[in-house]
Amino acid sequence: MNQLIKSISGIRGVIGGTPENSLNPFNIVRFTAAYARWIRQNSDRQSGKIVVGRDARISGEMLFQLVSGTLMSLGFDVLDIGLATTPTTELAVRMSGADGGIILTASHNPKQWNALKLLNQEGEFLDAAAGRFVCDQADSDRVEFAGVDQLGKIYREDFTQKHIEAVLALPLVDVEAIYKAGFRVAIDCVNSVGGLVLPPLLRALGVQEIIELNCTPDGHFPHNPEPLPQHLGEISSLLSRGGIDVGFVVDPDVDRLAIVCEDGSMFGEEYTLVAVADYILGRTPGNTVSNLSSTRALRDVTEKYGGKYFSAAVGELNVVAQMKAVNAVIGGEGNGGVIYSESHYGRDALVGIALFLSHLAHKQQKVSELRAELPAYFMDKQRIDLSPGLSLPLIFDTLKKRYAGEKITDIDGVKIDFSDRWVHVRGSNTEPILRIYAEAPSQEAANALATEVMELIHRL
Repeated sequence: MNQLIKSISGIRGVIGGTPENSLNPFNIVRFTAAYARWIRQNSDRQSGKIVVGRDARISGEMLFQLVSGTLMSLGFDVLDIGLATTPTTELAVRMSGADGGIILTASHNPKQWNALKLLNQEGEFLDAAAGRFVCDQADSDRVEFAGVDQLGKIYREDFTQKHIEAVLALPLVDVEAIYKAGFRVAIDCVNSVGGLVLPPLLRALGVQEIIELNCTPDGHFPHNPEPLPQHLGEISSLLSRGGIDVGFVVDPDVDRLAIVCEDGSMFGEEYTLVAVADYILGRTPGNTVSNLSSTRALRDVTEKYGGKYFSAAVGELNVVAQMKAVNAVIGGEGNGGVIYSESHYGRDALVGIALFLSHLAHKQQKVSELRAELPAYFMDKQRIDLSPGLSLPLIFDTLKKRYAGEKITDIDGVKIDFSDRWVHVRGSNTEPILRIYAEAPSQEAANALATEVMELIHRL
């Protein structure tokens, strides 16, 4: 099976294997050179500088050497910010006035995966046209390397503290209220870069006590790094013993945030964004955006405060584009991704934590009580491995015909909206799988809807 995925957001793959189907030096150099060509043609700044940050994956140092060497060979200076979260790297591009940035992370994928995520001069992911340019250029041999006197240089700077200071400076982050609340907080950073940034962030926010799990940034993930309930037994067990107010779990690059209630139960990754939006909209009403696979609860909360909710295709760049189009005050994705436009247009678990703790401090409730006040929906998330004989167009056409009497959205796979429930079927952007998400007023109804659709697909 091909273990290399090329998309408009970058290149992602498994380390090791043959040149044509893995993330190896040949592909890394080709895509880095193609990205540098796009930067050369499109950056307004022409600073000649590109930021490179990475999570703590075992392969990160190898990727950094290849990427930075390639950029230098093309005449670009490299601003090496070392081990850094994805949102830290995004902010570093803006703060440093660089032409762009490359994040070396495969986000929630297992340790054998890594990726190059590509940023423009605003520290945001490339749009579709730019991504296609990079993909096309990576398959060409039109590369001109710099002469010896034009080679780039490498500089090093740590932006972690600057990121923390930027979070603290947000008007709705209430450090005084958090300090007075005297919170005891547990964190699970899956032995990646969250272990470098979450403890100092929480200390700066005034958290009374921090219980650290898996905070050694060595890339040896102690459990599946995707922050889903079935992977979070350790922190759930810890909180169930009592005495801790809240638990926070992040993925390896810290752009997704899962919350654990004081009793060890899951707050629900879908509700990270909803809770933060409830806090934000109560103080700065406005529009919101999430992707098609996210809970209807955000729509309900938005309308409660007089705003309007909009949906977007799955993918951070799609959500960001829609947020800008409708001037949304907050948006994100149901995977625990919070995008707060007052900060920057990128998913940021640091921002999510600071705003959630501010909300919790003001509410003076337990986390489970806060969760109980939010609109109640239940979701079932399933996946099917894509085999060579499974045709996405056939699947989508079959679903459209089967549910022709319902509201259908096909900008990203097929979403079928019923009066009180919905199901969304789409191909993953990052893995060779088909995702099936269903939401309904009860867990049984959501499970039944997802099962109905999966059975229909399996019969094809």
